[in-house]
Amino acid sequence: MSRVLPYPLLAAALLLMWMLLTSFSAGQFLLGGVVAMAASRVMAALQPSKPRLRGWQLIPRLVGIVALDILRSNAAVASKILKGGRHKRVSGFVAIPLDLRDKTGLAVLACIVTSTPGTAWIEYAPDSGILLIHVLDLVDKDEWVALIKNRYEALLMEIFE
Repeated sequence: MSRVLPYPLLAAALLLMWMLLTSFSAGQFLLGGVVAMAASRVMAALQPSKPRLRGWQLIPRLVGIVALDILRSNAAVASKILKGGRHKRVSGFVAIPLDLRDKTGLAVLACIVTSTPGTAWIEYAPDSGILLIHVLDLVDKDEWVALIKNRYEALLMEIFE
């Protein structure tokens, strides 16, 4: 079974998403099944490394922190936009030295930073461990460095390293 469908959860999720995005018909089910199986086989050909979760019990805490931060950030960005010209925004770049080296942990951090409104992951230099992010309303660079390192990186290191 693993040769035919090496990533069954991925294939099932893709088929479900296909069916939700298209009409529920036998033809769409077959087409979605073919796409899901092909994607599963392509994923196997890429041979991704299996992430090692050392602190899996911390994942719900991380999800809660990220969800709360996304809600707060949405409110802050909406407030800044609705105020228009009355509030002077200063956007800028922040270089953050990271100790996190696990590829899966870095990918999760990239998702967190990018999904939080008002911030964007710009570049990561693996040789120096420097992460460059863009912040919509940059008040204090040191505050952003501390936020990323203490709030996300420390927890991700406990989970993945």
